[in-house]
Amino acid sequence: MTRWKFCVHSLRKAQGLFDKSRPLRQMVRVKIDWTMERMEEVQRKLLDAAVEGNVTSLLILLQEDKLFLDRCAVTCPAETPLHIAAMLGHLEFTREILWRKPDLVNELDLHRSSPLHLATANGHLEVVRVLLLVDADLCLVKDRNRWNPLHVAVIKGRIDVLKELVQAKPDAIRTRGQRGETILHLCVKHYQLEALKFLVGITIADTEFVNSEDDDGFTILHLAVADREIEVINYLISESPIQVNALNANGFTALDIVLAQGRRNIKDIDIQNTLREGGAISSKDMPSTMHGLDAIRPNNSTTLNERNCWRKKNWLEERRNALMVVASLIATMAFQAGISPPNGNWQEDRQQPPSQSHEAGRSIMADKMPDDFAFFVGYNTTSFLASISVIILLISGLPFKWRIFTWILMIIMWIAVIATIWTYYISISCLSSRRGESTTAKAGAAVVFYGVMGIVLIGHSIRLIRKIVTFARRSRARRFSRSTTITHANI
Repeated sequence: MTRWKFCVHSLRKAQGLFDKSRPLRQMVRVKIDWTMERMEEVQRKLLDAAVEGNVTSLLILLQEDKLFLDRCAVTCPAETPLHIAAMLGHLEFTREILWRKPDLVNELDLHRSSPLHLATANGHLEVVRVLLLVDADLCLVKDRNRWNPLHVAVIKGRIDVLKELVQAKPDAIRTRGQRGETILHLCVKHYQLEALKFLVGITIADTEFVNSEDDDGFTILHLAVADREIEVINYLISESPIQVNALNANGFTALDIVLAQGRRNIKDIDIQNTLREGGAISSKDMPSTMHGLDAIRPNNSTTLNERNCWRKKNWLEERRNALMVVASLIATMAFQAGISPPNGNWQEDRQQPPSQSHEAGRSIMADKMPDDFAFFVGYNTTSFLASISVIILLISGLPFKWRIFTWILMIIMWIAVIATIWTYYISISCLSSRRGESTTAKAGAAVVFYGVMGIVLIGHSIRLIRKIVTFARRSRARRFSRSTTITHANI
């Protein structure tokens, strides 16, 4: 009984103490609520300052609470002020935050995007440079789609930002996306030809990377053909080490894909012709031994050098055939004009009077217009000999394997064509009975001749300028690739 009374007494005493502590608990709860409201208010002001890029407001808030940026990692689960400033391109605000809390560059938002992802997506080059100075390894961070900042730069077409990211972290180029696609696949998928040219230019020596496949076994050429991107196809075949006969996971080549699409328009026909000129064949035409795994490996497919040799040989053959046809035609015309000059020949001999004497078979033009006849014979002979020379050289069997010899033959043919034009010009002048008609014929011939020559000159000038620009871009890309490789080796 005594123990029971003691327990009851102890419980009543504890209850009294508990009742006395209620005001204290209420005070603690009020204090916590006030602190949370204060923190929410300060956080709201900080986010507003980040949106406006107001450095002054940031400094005032930090004076009130110097540890507030340290709490952002916990109190800002969605996005930090650095995310907002990087996304909106507020350079000075970004610098101030990084100077006070550089670790915020590694914080990710709800989409697992870093501040570098957001700055890259919006093309804020200066902000990107500041973030890279803090930590270049941010280029390797992947977001929810398994894209790093380089992938985002390609998708958004931020070429300047892409170059800056590659220079800071060259290894980030080789990171793959969600379905195993490389950064080159993203260039083709999102129609970013300039980004593709830049990336292929700095990785052109790495044939395996250029011919990488995604999870479906598609190379970038397969994707370009499937999307009918004719400009990308032309670039890949002419200026990259792409394997034109690589097989995808279904055993199809790039030519199989375009053949399956059919000839719906001119673009499909152009794609087929471009692929065939580059040495592409259908999987049906491949030897049975090439349908294994070795068929999709780069070292057993058509290489860039082989395609270039085949294209060069095809170009030479086409030019030779064209030169033979034109030379034969001009030689025939010159021969006919030589034996049948304008105004014909005398049909009988005539001795009297001496000033009008002539012999049968002699050219009437030679007697009546000796100066014009001399020019006529000179131009016609030049045309005939030039065309005959081309024919002899083409059928001689000499191994004209260099383009320079074909260009020499083309120059000789230009001489023959020009001589033929002047022969026709003189013939029309001699056949015209009136001075005005002769002048009109000469003027018309001159306009046509100089017009055509002008078009040819302009066309070749544009072609030469394009080659010079292409050569300069390739040289710059090789130098950049070499410099990045050396930098990476030093690191």
